[in-house]
Amino acid sequence: MLAILLLSFLVTGGIAFYDHFEQNERYNQLRFERKEKSVRASMEYFLNQQGGFISPDSAAKEFNDKICELSDVHNLFIALYDLRGNYLISTNSQTLDSLHLPYHLNYSILKQLSSGTDRAVIDREFSSEDLALAYWYFKDIEGKPIAITNVVYDTTDAENKNIWMFLSELFQSYIVLFLLAALAAYALSSYITRSLQAIVISLQGIQIGKRNDPIKWKGQDEIGALVREYNRMLHELERSAAQIAQQERESAWREMAKQVAHEIKNPLTPMRLRVQHLQRSWKDDPDQFEEKLSRFCAAMTEQIDTLARIANEFSHFAKMPKQNPEFLHLDVLTEDVVSLFRDNQNVDFTFRKYALEEPRIFADKNQLVRVLNNLINNAIQAIPGDRIGRVDVALRQCKDHLVIRVNDNGIGINSSSKNSIFVPNFTTKSNGTGLGLSMVKSMVEQSGGHVWFRSQAGRGASFYISLPISKA
Repeated sequence: MLAILLLSFLVTGGIAFYDHFEQNERYNQLRFERKEKSVRASMEYFLNQQGGFISPDSAAKEFNDKICELSDVHNLFIALYDLRGNYLISTNSQTLDSLHLPYHLNYSILKQLSSGTDRAVIDREFSSEDLALAYWYFKDIEGKPIAITNVVYDTTDAENKNIWMFLSELFQSYIVLFLLAALAAYALSSYITRSLQAIVISLQGIQIGKRNDPIKWKGQDEIGALVREYNRMLHELERSAAQIAQQERESAWREMAKQVAHEIKNPLTPMRLRVQHLQRSWKDDPDQFEEKLSRFCAAMTEQIDTLARIANEFSHFAKMPKQNPEFLHLDVLTEDVVSLFRDNQNVDFTFRKYALEEPRIFADKNQLVRVLNNLINNAIQAIPGDRIGRVDVALRQCKDHLVIRVNDNGIGINSSSKNSIFVPNFTTKSNGTGLGLSMVKSMVEQSGGHVWFRSQAGRGASFYISLPISKA
């Protein structure tokens, strides 16, 4: 309502303003033409009283008093020029100078008049005034030119103040209407929205997962239809919330089962390889069996402890194992983990150390073992069966961090999978769960480090783990 009222004021004012100037221009033009005709008629009447003939040389003398009279009657500046365009007389020579009117007419004006044009008109601005200058031949009764008449008419809009007064009064009227419309709009909107306040309060009080009371409305109007739809949607919302909660609980247990299976399966691979190697050692080299058995028992005990810790932690509502940090020599820990995989006949393992000054960190040993097991297992599984596998594990010190690199010559990671490689449940393996690398990332970040990778499809991949050095 208020916008329409404001728009109507702007449209009305604009139309009035435009119409005023258009009408004023047309009015000035018609008024100028009427005055010009009156001047011509008066001069012709005076000429007829003189017999209809006046010599061009005596035109100034004969019309000296007449043009002053005509100027006073019609409120115009009138001047006479001879047929060559030279100034003869005017109603006021000072006005001629003040208006910067020429003492000799421009050639273009003489050419227009001599070509048969009845009159020549020029518009010009002088100071704050708009002037119209008309020139025509004053002729005797036989049509022979006697002199050139010049009339100057001020077309400045003298009625401008009237339009501004009109717009001012219009504005005042619209201010009153605007205030009345504002009061009416406020009263009307308050009446309309009063019926919606109950719905607003109910919407503000909705709590997902809890019992929400429906709105009671007796009327059968549009508000009643809205209330009935609200009550129906409220019932659907409560039913959907219960289903979602049930699905989330089931999904959480399924996720826990996947993580348990994945974490238990990773240590089993090196354990199986170690058992097979021990069995071959009994047959091939019984003399060294006792020493290998001792190393085997130590490695198996460590892996079994890891499995037991994982099982215990996951049994408590599938929580990730809590950290139990301690001071560790990362080079020793990494070499021990790599040694568990050396018995794999299809893969050649290497472990190298570079520029290690202080290889000690403060982290959870079991979690780091699981991290390295995951990365090395992934490297082995990425190597196709038709090539000789190579897994290179390197440890380097970079300023205040230790960086482990696990490199393989497998199939690599394609560009479409790179952005999702650490996302839970994302996997490129047909039998994978997609939890290994996400848990690797979580464990490394809990230890204050970070993990990243570089890969080129078909040329293998390199995973990097950066952990801060502990000098305490």
